[in-house]
Amino acid sequence: MVLEGNPEVGTPRTSDLQHPGNKGSCILSSSEDAQPGEEPIKYGELIVLGCCEEGGEETEAQRGEVTGPRAHSCYNGCLASGDKGRRRSRLALSRRPHANGVKPDVMHHISTPLVSKALSNRGQHSISYTLSRSHSVIVEYTHDSDTDMFQIGRSTENMIDFVVTDTSPGGGAAEGPSAQSTISRYACRILCDRRPPYTARIYAAGFDASSNIFLGVENESNVLQDGSLIDLCGATLLWRTPAGLLRAPTLKQLEAQRQEANAARPQCPVGLSTLAFPSPARGRTAPDKQQPWVYVRCGHVHGYHGWGCRRERGPQERECPLCRLVGPYVPLWLGQEAGLCLDPGPPSHAFAPCGHVCSEKTARYWAQTPLPHGTHAFHAACPFCGAWLTGEHGCVRLIFQGPLD
Repeated sequence: MVLEGNPEVGTPRTSDLQHPGNKGSCILSSSEDAQPGEEPIKYGELIVLGCCEEGGEETEAQRGEVTGPRAHSCYNGCLASGDKGRRRSRLALSRRPHANGVKPDVMHHISTPLVSKALSNRGQHSISYTLSRSHSVIVEYTHDSDTDMFQIGRSTENMIDFVVTDTSPGGGAAEGPSAQSTISRYACRILCDRRPPYTARIYAAGFDASSNIFLGVENESNVLQDGSLIDLCGATLLWRTPAGLLRAPTLKQLEAQRQEANAARPQCPVGLSTLAFPSPARGRTAPDKQQPWVYVRCGHVHGYHGWGCRRERGPQERECPLCRLVGPYVPLWLGQEAGLCLDPGPPSHAFAPCGHVCSEKTARYWAQTPLPHGTHAFHAACPFCGAWLTGEHGCVRLIFQGPLD
């Protein structure tokens, strides 16, 4: 597991997700356990990047020989099959009614194979480190009344709080028995201090059903800060603190922006039809008749049309009728996962080539943030669907035409 605090992105962009002087702490009150009827103290939220899955129906316009790219049936803000129980696109970590954290207690250095009472006792948490063929270390853990523990992984066993499955570039969710997952069953665990400043620390691997962890090397802790990326080698999680989420838009604000954009009555500059972003409640099975489409190289927004294909450049290449630039032509979809947004700015930019729309600040931040791919590679990707970004900037400013009247 790799913890990325975005150092490669640069200080100005990283600070957009970090609260000055706030090293992973939240801004909630320092009261003790929540009283009946009160909301429990929130440590932060984990959000799966690129939660999307291909599928959905094609429109009549897309079924012809000359077509635009098939739209992904992307459920940004929700898993394709819906958020159910511990398997969801985001998870809020809040203070538990009773502490369940653990801390190191007794360490054993042994030269024989890893056999001990600590490993066979389900009530005894332990971590085993294999340092060499003849040297292993077993650390027995004891209850820690000052921390809460949350475990993340692919396993659906009861000890896992957040069940995560693989996502792939372009929005493919690996599901079903035939899909081979690269995410560990017990990928990692997060320990949160129950008292201010509610610091959250992440550790590699989680305890299995026997309360054991086996590691090849010793495990180092990391303090989570707002905007930290957690690589599970098959999916990437974003950590947001309560302070950081206060700067992100709410779902009501995103809906108000959609209605405001539609109220401006943008028009297709060629067909002169009125364009409108569909409601998220409608779902995303196929583009709507009024769906805005964009030429991702220039940013000119149109309604759907079937002309301008440049087959010699590729099956998805179209020529913009306004500026003659040739490039992908895709439908625009508003990003619906508010926790991935840096500010409540207007939806003015789209990621290329997927067409997810967000504010300029959010688009430029993610376009310059390399996300883990595999075990050694990094590539900028759309945070809403996971599609790898292309072009010089990875995003484009949208150019709408207002109504002629």
